[in-house]
Amino acid sequence: MNVNFEYDDVKASNRLEIMAAEKLQKLVDKFDFIVSADVFFKKENTADPNTGLICNIRLSTPGSTLFALASHANFETSIADSVSDLNRQLEKRKAKLKMRY
Repeated sequence: MNVNFEYDDVKASNRLEIMAAEKLQKLVDKFDFIVSADVFFKKENTADPNTGLICNIRLSTPGSTLFALASHANFETSIADSVSDLNRQLEKRKAKLKMRY
């Protein structure tokens, strides 16, 4: 699977890329129909100190694209939250695929 990383107002980080890639690899191991992933890291000024570091993940699968967004005080939590959301979406997608066949 190909993973693309993009940064908006954030310095590129190998640590964040490795963490995101490891979590995404767990999804790929569980759901073999994932084609590629785009991971976006963004810093946003907010009044709430518990938000502002955003991780968006877009997964390409046959027939559709899945998307998750999380904003927390650190990127690690945002990555974990986005991957958790995608896992739920993939479970639903897999259930629909099984019902069709």
